[in-house]
Amino acid sequence: MAIGDLALVLHAHLPYVRSSELGSLEEDWYFQALQECYLPLLAVLEAAAADPAQQPRLTLGLSPTLLALLSDPELNHRFVPWLEQRLQLLQEAPQELAVAASDLDQRLQRARAQFLACDGNLLPRFRRLQQDGVLDLISCAATHGYLPLLRDSPEAVRAQLRTALREHQRLLGDRPLGLWLPECAYYEGLDHLMAGCGLRYSLLDGHGLLHALPRPRYGVYAPICAPAGVAFFGRDSTSTLPVWSASQGYPGDGAYREFHRDLGWDLPEASLGNCGIRSRRPLGLKLHRVTAQGCPLEDKQPYQPAVAAGRVQEHAQRYLQGRADQLEALAATMDRAPLLVAPFDAELFGHWWFEGPDFLAELFRQGPAAGVRFTHLREVLGRPMALQVCQPSPSSWGAGGYHDYWMNATNTWVVAEWQRASRAMVRRVNRGVGSTAQRQWLAQAGRELLLAQSSDWSFILRAGTTTDLARDRIHRHLDRFWRLLDAIETGSAPPADWLAAVQGEDGLFPSLNAADWASLPPREAPPAQRA
Repeated sequence: MAIGDLALVLHAHLPYVRSSELGSLEEDWYFQALQECYLPLLAVLEAAAADPAQQPRLTLGLSPTLLALLSDPELNHRFVPWLEQRLQLLQEAPQELAVAASDLDQRLQRARAQFLACDGNLLPRFRRLQQDGVLDLISCAATHGYLPLLRDSPEAVRAQLRTALREHQRLLGDRPLGLWLPECAYYEGLDHLMAGCGLRYSLLDGHGLLHALPRPRYGVYAPICAPAGVAFFGRDSTSTLPVWSASQGYPGDGAYREFHRDLGWDLPEASLGNCGIRSRRPLGLKLHRVTAQGCPLEDKQPYQPAVAAGRVQEHAQRYLQGRADQLEALAATMDRAPLLVAPFDAELFGHWWFEGPDFLAELFRQGPAAGVRFTHLREVLGRPMALQVCQPSPSSWGAGGYHDYWMNATNTWVVAEWQRASRAMVRRVNRGVGSTAQRQWLAQAGRELLLAQSSDWSFILRAGTTTDLARDRIHRHLDRFWRLLDAIETGSAPPADWLAAVQGEDGLFPSLNAADWASLPPREAPPAQRA
């Protein structure tokens, strides 16, 4: 008999990586996540839902930029050839990796069959799982903008939220009540903007609740209600550490697949060239195992799928026992059923931790016997339960717990650019436009501004990985934004070929409404920004 609940929350997100360049690195990011994460996740949930002995429940955030990619027929038409290219490359794997290569070959073929069976359209499958009560689908800010750094113009935050909710409803059929805040980042008064957009719940890192005023009676083990009427759940670090930490958790086990060693680095350049790969880069073809912590890449041993599968079963059992013990201890001290909230990036399951989807499948399979009941956030709020009213604390789940990772010496320059462009957008919208063509230019300017605000590019600048790409994306979208605003100001149309190229490349969010940037009336502004 379950004495509490475990709420797994996955946040599925990619920046808008659609590229006009076939075979680009950005396109690889999407296809690898599709093959390693999104397709396996759907297969796990559908199989668990079909088993009467299981009761899978999951809160899943699908970011609007990811939805735009998943619903792009032209982009998804290229996925099967991408898979076939990798199937061809696997034939070049060394003989000592034959077992791992055969296993990956079968997985790639299953992904192809699964993708073709739904005509490359995954969204109806997510919708069905929500209709069946398995999924609670929530949204995110439109382009994953880091909202505390956009607060200088609350209209920019509102545009991120409204655009997201409109797109979610357009593509998934229901207006979401829940929101994954990008990077779980919160600032004072954000709940008022969220409530004004019709949002009713979200989640924060643990200290967002533990430092709330007043301090919540139940800590992170029950949701709180912010003054504007939005409920917030808190991350339980004890439930998340074993899953996400490569150094202290399961993904670092020596039997699991190594993320960093890839055939894209190991195969001869001639073999890559014969398959149409023009430059060395990770290809998602990983055939080695972690082996040991600190083991050099060149010493990694061949991956053994059967050994890894056995380890998944053991780790799922250990994880569930830990949650059952935790819930039992909490139930002895609380006058209500305790709730453990375990949020993760969805891409952890399959992409970063290859065995992650199998681990989820084992959790759902073993959960009933372990006495762990799964739930999702919307289901929790549907129960008759009074929530304590608290003011959440500014916070994020990034390194350091606050905003440092997105505002530091590597990327702080972009914050001023966002602020300047946001203020210009508000002024332009307040003044209006004089023609249908200018209205279209203004809408495209809104898309470019949203795309420039993606927190992913700031993250990459700080991480120091593909920094040239991130910097180019920011400058490209801001340049397009200012050119479009200048065209409206001067009344001279931008070059037709340039405009067509921009609209084709950045044609997401067809439901975007530039009026979302109109100045907020004082009564709708967050309390700290009211006159």
